[in-house]
Amino acid sequence: MGLELYLDLLSSPCRAVYIFAKTNSIPFEYKEVTLMKGEQLSEDFGKVNPLKKIPALKDGDFTMSESVAILLYLAEKYKLSDHWYPANLEKRAKINEFLLWHVNVVRPLMVKDFWLKVMAPTLLGRTAPAERLEAVAQEFSTVLDQFEKTFLQGKTYISGEEISVADVLSLCDLIQATCTGQNIFEERPKMAAWRRNVESHIGMELINEAQKVVLNAGSYSKDSMDSKGVEWLTARARLLLS
Repeated sequence: MGLELYLDLLSSPCRAVYIFAKTNSIPFEYKEVTLMKGEQLSEDFGKVNPLKKIPALKDGDFTMSESVAILLYLAEKYKLSDHWYPANLEKRAKINEFLLWHVNVVRPLMVKDFWLKVMAPTLLGRTAPAERLEAVAQEFSTVLDQFEKTFLQGKTYISGEEISVADVLSLCDLIQATCTGQNIFEERPKMAAWRRNVESHIGMELINEAQKVVLNAGSYSKDSMDSKGVEWLTARARLLLS
């Protein structure tokens, strides 16, 4: 059996895995797991990932989850160009440092923003309090300052002059935040230049293909969702606004 990737391109971690695999011409079978229908909660998918989260990977009898782990597995298994995940200890350590910072700081903030602005109004029929939205905007400003000053520092890419897994992962999350109105690139020329560099390397055709679903996320309605999906999504939205 060949490589199977279980994805929903509404999810930015899934988009990162998809874009990375496509960019590097890694052959895989795309397995759609629709979050809005709660398909990740099914018994069948639980056999692939007992944690019932996507993205997930199945390679023969081997299975795993977590986007960062999947990206690194693909880079090493397929012996991709060294710049994606360098063999040099210090370069690899700096990429690991960024990846851990990103998934612990940037991604939770991006997810909170998306749920407050898109999912909560869709599922609960009310907007988040203005003070909650303003607090998220302030958090974004702080985090983006850290991104620019600590990690990017005017370089072409996060790890230097060559693209790495860190750039793919981060761009997917940050583009999603622009879909909810966050000012990520307009007033930050270093961030804007970094985005152009990454998009130029990957190609806009692939990026637009992967981003199409999330760009239409604002058009979702409860009526278009599976009842099981609505149940667990609504519970999460209520928890966020409580």
